[in-house]
Formats: sequence, C-alpha cells, structure tokens
Amino acid sequence: MRDPYEVLGVPRGASASAIKSAFRKLAKKLHPDANKNDPKAAARFAEVNAAYEILGDEKKRKAFDAGEIDAEGKPRFAGFEGVHPGGFSPGGFESFTWGPEGFQRRSGGAGAGRGFAGAGGIDDILKEMMGGRAGRVGGGVHFDMDDARAPRGQDVNASLTVTLNDLAAGASKRVRLPTGKEVDLRVPAGVTDGQQIRLKGQGFAGPAGMGDALVTITVARHPVFARDGADLRLDLPVTLYEAVLGAKVRVPTLEGAVDLAIPAGTSGGRTFRLKGKGLPLKDGGRGDLYAAVRIVLPEDRDRALDDLMRAWRENKPYDPRRDIT
Repeated sequence: MRDPYEVLGVPRGASASAIKSAFRKLAKKLHPDANKNDPKAAARFAEVNAAYEILGDEKKRKAFDAGEIDAEGKPRFAGFEGVHPGGFSPGGFESFTWGPEGFQRRSGGAGAGRGFAGAGGIDDILKEMMGGRAGRVGGGVHFDMDDARAPRGQDVNASLTVTLNDLAAGASKRVRLPTGKEVDLRVPAGVTDGQQIRLKGQGFAGPAGMGDALVTITVARHPVFARDGADLRLDLPVTLYEAVLGAKVRVPTLEGAVDLAIPAGTSGGRTFRLKGKGLPLKDGGRGDLYAAVRIVLPEDRDRALDDLMRAWRENKPYDPRRDIT
C-alpha cells in the first residue's frame, strides 16, 4: 500500500483533527454507493480506510513514523515478539475490502479482534456516512443498512459478438465489462441473437452485495450459412452438367467440407439434408445442415449451349410451371 500520509493527502506533521477531516472528506467522495459507475472507487475507498487505520490511531501512527510498521500495519522487523513498548502489538494489522458483503475490515495477527476503537472513531464515521448500524461478522466489520437504504450493487450491461463457428465450437470469448474487469464467457449451446446472459456478481458493489453483468449476444452474419434455430441452410451452386449427369460435390460445413452425391437429373431448388452438421443443442445433440441446389450457368455465353437449348425448346418442350399457373 502507498504511504498513508500520501493516501490521505496530509503532511507528516498534520494534527489528529486534520487527519480525521481528510479521511471524512475522501471517504464520502469515494464511497461505492456514490460511485456505482466507477470500479476504481471501491479500491480507493478501501485504501483510504486502511490509511486512516494507521494514522487515526496514535500508537500505530507513532510506530509507523518510527519505521516499526509498514503502511499495512505489519511489523518491519521479523523476529520480535510480544507487545511493543508503548502498547502497540506489531503482530496486529487490518485489511479492508469492498465485496459481496459490503465494506469489510479484517483483523490479523496478535492484534486481531480488537476492533476499531483505537482508530479515531472510524466505525462512527462510516456508520454516520452510510446511515446504518455497525456490527461484527467473524473477524470483520460490516454495516447493516435499513432495507430501503441497502440496495444490491448496480447491474452492468455489456455486449458480445459471436460467430457461427464460435457457437459450433462452444468457444470461450473474453468480455470487457463496464467495471473494467475482463471475464471469459463460454458461449452456451443454443444461444440466440439478442439473448442476454447474466453473470452473477460481476456488476458493481453495493451494501447488500454485488450486482450482476448482463451480456447481450449478437450473432454475426455468416457469408455462407443462414441459421434456422440449431439448423443451418445454404445455397449449393452446381453446374448444369452436374445437375444433368450427376456428380459428387464438396459441401462446406462449420467443421470442414464433406462430399455430397448429387443424383443425375437434379433440379434447382432440391434440398439435401446433412445430418448432424448444424449447431449444438442444449441436450448435447446437433442440428442439421440443409443444402439447396442452385444451378449456375457459365459466365461466358457459349454458342454450342445456345444451339443445344434451341433444339430442346423446339423438339422437347416442357412446362415446369404448369402446376402454379
């Protein structure tokens, strides 16, 4: 931790009242309830409390000034035991955190469990700020707020864009939250475009616990496949001669291309089902891939093909629209 004088912004010769005044000012400014959109405020709030724990206690302040304890209240010299002359136990130190249980003060070492009595009224200052009652849980201090004034921490919103390949592989994607934290989110099977995924306890801190993070999923458009639930669809281009004579063609899937047999005489629009080549299902199965044949003519006009089609039109006419006209 930084030098507590630097944290509170006071000179080493500051009076006890000046130190207390600086603490009150910073604690009110940095309290997480007043900084729900600033993830760094909670850490600074804990740092300010830790600094006041040292400087607000006359014996600890003298020990720190003498170089006998560090900024965390821990002894600088290993090996000496018992109570330091003047009544300070170098084995006792405190730590401060802001988490799901709100503001917590933890005691450790020989001084554990002695509380805030020597800290120049830190309990009363924070209790007054928060409008609640100070109480103890285990080795820490928490503040019980009235239900109307003890909200859970604020939820945060984030967005994540995934691809069909991510869905197929069940990939983990990193999401940066408004709190400044980055988390890895495994893309769940069956997730849909616009769906929100709730990450418990990943929001801002509050007196009654942490808020959640709501991650909105956007599924990016794929250049080849269209999604239909867990199924995939694509247009499969085939040549005129492949459709007439039949052929074995390569069909892309999200897991690599596979061979598909096109029977002779296949008409455009005929759809083939490739079982299990779709997206994962929640129950562990997979959807299918549907490939619809699209007959593609050569880009360049061919006189021989034109002559053949004229002969067909004259000698072997047929009407594919007879059922719809």
